[in-house]
Amino acid sequence: MYSLVSAPVLGFDLTRLGGGSATAEVLLRALKLQLGDLPVLAERLPDEGVRGPLWVEVESASRRLPTLKGVGNDASSLALIERAPIGSVDALLTCIRYDVMAWTWQGTGRDATQSEAAASATALLCDAAVASYLREVLDEQTRRMLGAGWVAAVKKLPTGAPIDLGPHHYAISALLERLRSIRPADLNRLVQSAEDARRNAGGWSPAVHSASWAAYLSDRVRTAAAAQMLLVQAIDIAAIPLADRAGGIWNMLSGAVQALVVKDLLDTATAHRLLAPVIAALGPTWLG
Repeated sequence: MYSLVSAPVLGFDLTRLGGGSATAEVLLRALKLQLGDLPVLAERLPDEGVRGPLWVEVESASRRLPTLKGVGNDASSLALIERAPIGSVDALLTCIRYDVMAWTWQGTGRDATQSEAAASATALLCDAAVASYLREVLDEQTRRMLGAGWVAAVKKLPTGAPIDLGPHHYAISALLERLRSIRPADLNRLVQSAEDARRNAGGWSPAVHSASWAAYLSDRVRTAAAAQMLLVQAIDIAAIPLADRAGGIWNMLSGAVQALVVKDLLDTATAHRLLAPVIAALGPTWLG
């Protein structure tokens, strides 16, 4: 369900979870990890005597996340639909182990292995990500203990270069900055544009598929995923209401960001389908 290729799906869930922005931050830092960083993370992984009980709590908390099972047509069910994630903790962990940390595996298929340092670093990363993903259903002490090793390790990691958003870095950054400083009138236009896009959804899904496929073929999957995680944080800073995120604004903005990452590879019609609703709401100045 979650993968770097389908980062818009992960982003859709994170933008509706209380700890989603923090999870996005963990993933953004993870996408920048290099070989020399692994021992720094590995040496801060608590032993199994500490982690075991914490993951018992994680297993229990994951069952308290809202789900779509038994959803009806009343108002409480509508609120549940707005908040229920599409994916799961297991899907998040799979994405981290085999997508985000794919470069740490040697070999293929069932014979693939990680070094001891890479396996421990990945485990620490999973601890931190799940602590924030389950923020709403995990008790504070467990959450803090799960994230403590990651917080300590990040302080020791080199700052490194900023996230590289590819050949259209400045246009993506400009859109994200525009969102971070959004005004009420802008938000009203975004809501109206999202509603209009939802009523006239024809061609949107194939356009997003084309943009995701272009990212895959051009080896920009990690770049596109990073842009989606930055979008999660920008929407949080903009304090866009949860109902509006679930009601179409996330899909509209996520599609635009995906299009910007591969704008040089898309045909005019596809780029227009994904970018026009956002241009209609926010104007064209952020395109440069």
